[in-house]
This record gives sequence, structure tokens and C-alpha cells, in this order.
Amino acid sequence: MTRSVRESPVGALLREWRQRRRLSQLDLALHADTSARHLSCVENGKAQPSRAMVLKLCEALDVPLRERNTVLLAGGFSPEYRESSLDDAEMASARAALETMLTAHEPYPAVVVDRYWNVITTNRAMGLFGDDLPEALADKPQNVYRLALYPDSPTSDTWLVNYAQVREFLLERLMRQAQSTGDPVLRDLYDEVSAYPMPSRTDPDAAAMPPSPFTVPLRVHTPVGELRIFSTMVTFGAPADVTLAELAIELFYPLDEFTANVLRGLPATAA
Repeated sequence: MTRSVRESPVGALLREWRQRRRLSQLDLALHADTSARHLSCVENGKAQPSRAMVLKLCEALDVPLRERNTVLLAGGFSPEYRESSLDDAEMASARAALETMLTAHEPYPAVVVDRYWNVITTNRAMGLFGDDLPEALADKPQNVYRLALYPDSPTSDTWLVNYAQVREFLLERLMRQAQSTGDPVLRDLYDEVSAYPMPSRTDPDAAAMPPSPFTVPLRVHTPVGELRIFSTMVTFGAPADVTLAELAIELFYPLDEFTANVLRGLPATAA
């Protein structure tokens, strides 16, 4: 007679994350300084991992803080990481850092987003991209992917010249994020924005551009001419709070002198 082993919730979650990271049990065991045999027992429910082992495995698997709490709860432990509101008093230093970065980055645009690319706050220069929210998006949270990929109105005087290029790049990035986190909200966002129709205005020569260090810069048509921009992402170092871990600041920079001159010439109240 064989005795069946009841699957462990924490073991199942750890196995799911290991497979998502495409690691063998031996690979993960080496990263987490344990044995493949012990890891196998944890995954199939024959062994109950300690709190310290759960955290060590989550660290080795680069599990996001929110999901680390979920794995801990599945193992019968209390969460390790708190989730604060940005309005909390203890988050004052983080709020000040965000405000400093946004203001210091002017006259170049900058936006703070959460894990789902929802807009938390922006600096005034983000008005460069237009401030007319499409009616179809009025009842949804302001989201970078929705705003970037929803087709502009044919009457808008600001629109994305290389829309097809940017769309391909953004969708690939969003799919990678959804797959690496296993987050259904991100997958739903991908399904939504990937179904948006192509805009009526397209530039067949949009791919033709002088060589630059960036494969897919933003090329924005504006009343004053075409602006060419690239961006970089900034995150908080070593966060111990779920909210801080999921925040990112996207900073936009001019790719050519014309764009730099236009941005530097915008009035302070442009947005």
C-alpha cells in the first residue's frame, strides 16, 4: 500500500515560481544554499519549510514582495512586508523623493507609475503628450499603456508617429512582465490594450530614422514639430514595503537638439 502525500500550498507555490523562472530543483537548491532533495520534499509536501527557508527561496526566485507575502501565508506564516499608503506619515521621505525627482527633471517629462502602470503622479512637462483623455477611457484608471496605445483622435494635434514600432515594443514588455509575475491583472491589461485598433494616421516611413542608441524612441508629432524622446526607469533601492517596491519613475529625455530646445522653451505652466 502506498501513502499519498497531500500537496502543500506553499510547496505548490514555490514549484510554480521555480518553473516560471525556468530553474531546475538543483539550480534553485544551489542558489538558496540547500539540497535538491530537501527542495523536492518541500514542493511535494513531504517537508514543511521554515519561515527563513521560505524567504530564502523567494529571494533566490526573485519573487516580488507582494507575492512573497502570499507564499508566507500559504506556509502558515505572517506576512513579512507591509503595504503602506503613500499618504502615510512614514512615507513622507518617499513622497519627498518622488516630488524632488519629478520637479528636478523639468522641463523634461516624468511620470510615477505603480505595478500595473497606473499613473500615480506626473510633473508638469507631461502635458507635452496632451491632456485630453479619450472618452472610451474616462471610466478607467489613467494607465501608461492605455494612454500610449489607445488610438488618438483624428483631430488631435499631438500623436505618435511611430505607433506600430512603439506598440510592438510595449506589448512585448508587458507580456514579459505578465509572464514573469504570473499576475492576472497584467495579463488582462495586455489583452485589453493589444485589442486596440490601429490609428487612422500612420507614417509608412516611421521606421526610417538616423542611427541612435535606442531601437524604439518615441516620435511625437506636435504643433511645433516632431519631438524625439527616449526614457529610462528608476526604482527605489532595497524597498521593504510593497507599495515602494511596486513604484517606478519613468523619466523622458530628448534624443536630439531640436527636441531639447523645444522642451527647454516650454513655459513652466505648459501642463
